[in-house]
Amino acid sequence: MRCMGKTGRVLREVLNTYGISQNKLAIAMGVRRSVVYRWFNELIDPTGDTLVKIVVALKLLDIDAAQDFVRRYLGEILEDEGEGEGEVDRSTNTESS
Repeated sequence: MRCMGKTGRVLREVLNTYGISQNKLAIAMGVRRSVVYRWFNELIDPTGDTLVKIVVALKLLDIDAAQDFVRRYLGEILEDEGEGEGEVDRSTNTESS
C-alpha cells in the first residue's frame, strides 16, 4: 500500500466532491492555505494529529465530507486486512511477515 500522498488523494477527492475550497479548509483549521495546498498536491503528508484536525475542520464545514474522508482514508486499511503480508496475529497482537 502506498502511503505518501494517500492523504492528498483522499483530501482532493473529498474537497472536490463536496465543493470545499482549500482556502475554506485552511481557515477552518487555522493554517496557511499553502499547507493545505501541499497536502492536496501530495507534496507532504500531514501527521496523525493533523489528520484528526482535518476531520474536525471538515466536520465543521460539512459532516458528510468529514465522514467520507474517514471512510475513504481508513476504509482502505480495513479492506487490506487479512491479505497476508503484515497480518496481525490477534492472539499475540504481533505482526507476521
